[in-house]
Amino acid sequence: MRASFRLGRVAGVPVGVNWSVLVIFLLIAWALSAVQFPRAYPGRSLVEYWAAGLAAAVVFFLGLLAHEVSHSVVARRNGIGVEGITLWLFGGVSQLKGEARDPGAELRIAGVGPLVSLLIGAFFGAIAVALSLAGVHGLLLGSLAWLAGINVLLAIFNILPAAPLDGGRLLRAAVWKATGDRTKASVVAARAGRILGVVLIGLGLWQFIAGAGVGGLWLALIGWFLIGAAGVEEQQARMGSALRGVRVADVMTPQPQTASGAMTVADFVDNYLFAYRHTALPLTDGDGHPVGLVTLDRVRGIPADRRAATTLGEVACRADELVLARPDEDLTELLPRLSECADGRALVVTDQRLVGIVSPSDISRAVQRGSLRDQLTPGGH
Repeated sequence: MRASFRLGRVAGVPVGVNWSVLVIFLLIAWALSAVQFPRAYPGRSLVEYWAAGLAAAVVFFLGLLAHEVSHSVVARRNGIGVEGITLWLFGGVSQLKGEARDPGAELRIAGVGPLVSLLIGAFFGAIAVALSLAGVHGLLLGSLAWLAGINVLLAIFNILPAAPLDGGRLLRAAVWKATGDRTKASVVAARAGRILGVVLIGLGLWQFIAGAGVGGLWLALIGWFLIGAAGVEEQQARMGSALRGVRVADVMTPQPQTASGAMTVADFVDNYLFAYRHTALPLTDGDGHPVGLVTLDRVRGIPADRRAATTLGEVACRADELVLARPDEDLTELLPRLSECADGRALVVTDQRLVGIVSPSDISRAVQRGSLRDQLTPGGH
């Protein structure tokens, strides 16, 4: 999930927000301000309802951020790098640079998020109880009670034993510890996620038919998302098993042909296109440092009458979007980063100079060979 814009850093971790957050933020604020608070506390002004609803929605998303930051902090303490955190429609995601090295690390990283949400819920709940005992009632108490309940609910939902929820990670840690097989543990957690997704879709549709309206459809949408995400996790687990022990240098195309960003698209099409065997062309400066990446799809998008006036540098994947890798890096560590640039390639560098390129077809061939290796090796998965 890519961030639409950056908020800054929290605990040293870059934090971004996807545009879809606006959808759920407005939905929560509207439900509180226009439905729940007026029904529970009649007689207040529209401004008071919306002020309380917006404030509660903002604090809720700050709680989601704290949940994800806790994952990132514990991941770094367990030797795993963190690319950043992105808040989106279904909550948040911490983009880790690798996998937990053992079941204990997996348990700590996964378990801290629900624990933080539970503590936040308990904090707001304690304040609400104290205010209630002191005779304070109204929108303030209602907002605090809602924040307490929603964070406790978030913690409970997240510990359900199904990937990609935190509970799925906990299940994976348990199965991994019991069997010693990370891949089997990941597949078990992913299949549990599919089962939970089907249950949520069925429950949501039943609620919708029974008159729950948008709430039922939202539950079904969450179930649909879980099924898709669980399927991706199972695929990644099997891919990771097939690629274990494979380095970037084992699959890359060494010393690829390069071009200058100053070359025009017309010059490339007229003089280089048919001589070049690949669909992606790295751009380098005079010292061999990668500065961009051009694909045939990007070139194809330039109208013929503009090609002579457009340089490859203008249509390339920019330098700050490039995915760079080392030859000795494990291929499984590179895979999560390949989605960072829309072109899906990685440039391999040594001392900041280009020495190779990894494409989706290179990954596909490596997976096929790795799967064959596992089938032919006694005890392979």
